[in-house]
Parts: sequence; C-alpha cells; structure tokens
Amino acid sequence: MIKALVFDFDGLIVDTETPSYYAFRQVYEEYGVELPVTLYAKCVGTSLDHFNPYTYIADCVTETIDLQVVKTKFKAIYAELLKSAEIRPGVIDYLDEAKRLNLKIALASSSQLAWIKPYLIKHQLGDYFDSFSTADEVEKVKPDPELYLLALQKLGVEAKETISFEDSLNGYLAAKAAGLCTVIVPNELTKDFAFSDYDLRIPSMADRSLSEVIETIQLKSQHTVEKR
Repeated sequence: MIKALVFDFDGLIVDTETPSYYAFRQVYEEYGVELPVTLYAKCVGTSLDHFNPYTYIADCVTETIDLQVVKTKFKAIYAELLKSAEIRPGVIDYLDEAKRLNLKIALASSSQLAWIKPYLIKHQLGDYFDSFSTADEVEKVKPDPELYLLALQKLGVEAKETISFEDSLNGYLAAKAAGLCTVIVPNELTKDFAFSDYDLRIPSMADRSLSEVIETIQLKSQHTVEKR
C-alpha cells in the first residue's frame, strides 16, 4: 500500500534545468564551443562534481579565459530565462490529491534549501510538504541514495510504500537505489535521457491523475509479488 510520495524539485516541480542548459549553451556559443545535451546530462539532478560546465569550457578553448566572466554571463542569461519559469502542469493537482488521500509528502533535492525556498514561498507550496531533504543535510547528493533514505527516515515509511517522482537520470538512479517505486516525469531537457527499468513514465502530471498513477504502481507491485 502506498503511504507516501517524494518529489524532486528542479526540473520536476519547476523546470529550472532546461533554462540552465540553454544559458550555458548560449555562453558556449560565444566562445565557439558546442555543449551536447548528452554531456550536460551528467550534471542534471546532481552536483557539478559529475560534470562542470565552467571548467569544461576552459578545456575546450585554446586561449585563456576568465571563468569569473563566464559565470557572470551565465548567471545573467539564466536569471532572465528563469523569469518565465512556472510550476509544471499537474503538480498542484498531485499535491492537492495527495493531501486528500492523506499521503505523506516529502521533497528530496540535490539543491540547497536556500535555492528552493524562494520558489516555495512564491508559489505557496511549502505547506504541502511534511519534510524537506536537501543538499545541506547529506554528504552525497543524487545519484547516491542518501537524500531518499533521509526522506524515508523523516517520513517514517518504508521504501516499498513510497513513490518517487523524478525528471532526471541521476534522480531516478538515486530513488531506485533507495528502493522506492519510480515514476519518471521528464521535461524538455530530459525527455531523451536513457531511463530504463522504471515503474512508470508519464509525459506530464497533467497526463493522468495521481490516483491512476498509484493504482498502476500498486498493480505492478502486486504482479511482481505474484510472480515470485
């Protein structure tokens, strides 16, 4: 029986990831360098330890470049693109339905709480969540399962009773490693990522209701148990 939901933030609740890629790509173009999505995907949903777009551009050009200038250019473009970033379709419906179903709700993000909090305040999302697990509290972020294990601990539920909602491959791998049921809701940037072995994939939370998702997950779990 499903008792809890754990949501990622960046790219899932608000798509901050696609604008980030576009901003980096625009900066790269100024230096005559290409930034393939397949390469950038390594840092989506995790930290820059997996791929650092700042140091990579320095490796790609023959002249010495000022990385502080690169960062300033990126931040300016990114801030402009983020002005139009809104909550993704269906998110509020899922949160409202989860409350009606008396499910526990958590947020598990590889970002710092200071990054997430302004969005929670702006869109009045904070009261939906029973707990927050962010990069501030763990040694390793996604794809390591530590954030999800912390979320489970805070909610007081087992992994098999919990559905994770992720848009990135790194996030999905973290949820899978922690043993949660996995639902993939990709965004514009992540729709072609190499997801596999997930429990369910939907184009958007507006595509089907939360109750339908839970029913699908529970039926799949039941069939898995029956096969053993």
